Amino acid sequence: MTQVYLDEDADLSILRDEVIAVIGYGSQGRNQALNLRDSGLRVIIGCRPGKSERLAREEGFEVYDMDEAARRGTIIYMLVPDMAHKEVYEKYVRANLSEGKALCFSHGFSVHYKQVVPPPYVDVIMVAPKGPGPIVRENYLRGSGVPALIAVEQDYTGRAKQRALAIAKGIGATRVGVLETTFKDETESDLIGEQVVLVGGLMELIKKGFEVLVEEGYPPELAYFEACNEAKLIIDLIYRGGLIGMLRAVSDTAKYGGLTVGPKIIDEHVKENMRMAAKRVKDGSFAREWIKEYEGGGRTLEKLIRQVENHLLEVVGRRLRKMAGLEK
Repeated sequence: MTQVYLDEDADLSILRDEVIAVIGYGSQGRNQALNLRDSGLRVIIGCRPGKSERLAREEGFEVYDMDEAARRGTIIYMLVPDMAHKEVYEKYVRANLSEGKALCFSHGFSVHYKQVVPPPYVDVIMVAPKGPGPIVRENYLRGSGVPALIAVEQDYTGRAKQRALAIAKGIGATRVGVLETTFKDETESDLIGEQVVLVGGLMELIKKGFEVLVEEGYPPELAYFEACNEAKLIIDLIYRGGLIGMLRAVSDTAKYGGLTVGPKIIDEHVKENMRMAAKRVKDGSFAREWIKEYEGGGRTLEKLIRQVENHLLEVVGRRLRKMAGLEK
């Protein structure tokens, strides 16, 4: 069994003389920075001029440009979007990595796929909360936290793991549990999960279910409720009680239909497609494709998003969500 680290396993005092330079003040940057400061740690912000900079100043942080923040920080916490890591690292961070500093990430993509190649004389660590930034903050303020992963890619000082655990404690993650992993495993499992289940898989399952219902003659509004709206309720049941908890909460008819028909829909052929997707992540093919797409301006991504936006599921869904007061 993987060890679970809790509050008693992490020591904030090892960061007493450290300066955590949070680079970026978006969803994760802002909320993790606030938690770290409320935990008694010294936090400064590095970001570009604009809305985020003004907000960071209003919320009482010392704010610098990225270059100066990286120079002042002893732990440089890269919380700009993953695809900006390479540019930010090369322009503002690399020259400011003196011996013994730590470079910290919340996702391993840029290091694992060598968009960022740190020098050998710094610690390279990861603290990856398994939840969006606002939830990281909300749970912290309630006296709880969200689970997190930590990883050590490079331990120059001999204190890399202790630094990672202390940061995890600072954001509240050790209140509920922290697991140790590697940059490789965190990155690859995250990408595979997003593609085959969380974003790609779920979205296509919902769309295909909606399309079949409409093609079988049912009103689009009814199809939306059955294929999309109720999916949220089922996921909530699974989140709270696992698959068995969900099965105990639905009707016997739903149990029998789901257990006998579900495996015929999501069958071994679908599983083989998932394996193919996993292979492309593990051999780097997906990363190379995505990096090329991003560097080319993201035109394919924008086209795909527009296709989803114009799908009948979304057209009907927007109207129903507005009726329910869920969307303006």
